[in-house]
Amino acid sequence: MAKVLQLQFLNQEDKTVTLTIEDPIEPVDPAAVNAAMDVIIASNVFISSGGEYTSKKGARVVERNIEEVIL
Repeated sequence: MAKVLQLQFLNQEDKTVTLTIEDPIEPVDPAAVNAAMDVIIASNVFISSGGEYTSKKGARVVERNIEEVIL
């Protein structure tokens, strides 16, 4: 079972850009995630092909289950 935290932003072209963090600390603290996303936007550390990140779209934890059928 693999869990990731996906941080979704909108860029200057109003397109969704996703940053993925593997094995997030659980339970995920919404206030900490919100603050971290604010820092990412304010610092302009990441720039997508559509330009700088301009706003937050959302955040979510995604869980994936893998079952081996043939070894």
